[in-house]
Amino acid sequence: CTEDVTMVICPGIANHSEKQYIRTFVDYAQKNGYRCAVLNHLGALPNIELTSPRMFTYGCTWEFGAMVNYIKKTYPQTQLVVVGFSLGGNIVCKYLGESQANQERVLCCVSVCQGYSALRAQETFMQWDQCRRFYNFLMADNMKKIILSHRQVLFGDNVKKPQSLSDADLSRLYTATSLMQIDDNVMRKFHGYSSLKEYYEEESCLHYLHRIYVPLLLVNAADDPLVHESLLSIPRALSEKRENVMHVLPLHGGHLGFFEGSVLFPEPLTWMDKLVVQYANAICQWEKTKSQCSDTEQAVSGQE
Repeated sequence: CTEDVTMVICPGIANHSEKQYIRTFVDYAQKNGYRCAVLNHLGALPNIELTSPRMFTYGCTWEFGAMVNYIKKTYPQTQLVVVGFSLGGNIVCKYLGESQANQERVLCCVSVCQGYSALRAQETFMQWDQCRRFYNFLMADNMKKIILSHRQVLFGDNVKKPQSLSDADLSRLYTATSLMQIDDNVMRKFHGYSSLKEYYEEESCLHYLHRIYVPLLLVNAADDPLVHESLLSIPRALSEKRENVMHVLPLHGGHLGFFEGSVLFPEPLTWMDKLVVQYANAICQWEKTKSQCSDTEQAVSGQE
């Protein structure tokens, strides 16, 4: 892409700009002419202390919105390609659907390997098929470590905690073995939700997808161990109804895998990286062609 276009990128749960898949994607996007800005989820970067009692959530869009607004202000001429990976896909889609103003100067949006509805996902996340329960345990363990590494700033004696959050809840955090337990005991109370159902309902992008009017590419893999096949009816139905939406579902790719090359020695650059950049290139070219056609029409009408 030869125009001034910035990719605003939202990584997966508890991820940040230093993760390998983000670094690989950013390197490839930059080589193709894109400026890149990556959100570091609050509390996710190791060795960076939180300065206030706030943490990222499943569908919290204000920190991503702050980054986007900063980019728009710093580069007044730039247009945006919005990219979200896993949980980041939920955040960027919810962000765009929350307000028409959020879609201004946005060329397109790409969401990779998200689950669309946390409420529906939790019904399958404790199942053992495709090792889903094991992945849940690993992600919960990582989440727990991040929260506990900031426990003084989040839950210290001088911090005003929500009344619904008790010392017993914090004790349960140490023994939690699933994301749902962490969300129910700590995260939803910390952010003022009365139930886990309400938290997941409000934080999911499901109810915002139909409000997105820019070109939207939704990418999933049929063998994703974290996103159950029952959730794929959501992007499928949306792509059938809306002309601006495309759903891509390869048979293989796992969760943010999509590796190419041999099994033991895959290429560092993945099919996913190439797909996102090629889609962005195509949208850039389409916008350029539209602009040229418009200029031609105005010139012809001026001559008449």
